[in-house]
Amino acid sequence: LASPETSVSVAAHNAAVGLAKAPGSTGPWEKFCFGLDASALQERLFVSEENVDGFLDTVLCPSVCSQSALETQPLIEVLDVTEDRIQIRLK
Repeated sequence: LASPETSVSVAAHNAAVGLAKAPGSTGPWEKFCFGLDASALQERLFVSEENVDGFLDTVLCPSVCSQSALETQPLIEVLDVTEDRIQIRLK
């Protein structure tokens, strides 16, 4: 993390933490963890094509899925992610 660019904003009913990667750190973040302390962290995934595919694999097709069911699954592709929108294509 790049500490000068990190920010915290606290309001009556929520809080926002802005994080920035340190120079030299490359690639998208896959997940983050949050919680009151280290023993009670919750994990959340950032929206990416791989994370969406993994989520759909577990939701749409449990471990005992037939080959024909695999062939009829929709293809979801994450096209663009910004602060105010996400574009996903479904085939």
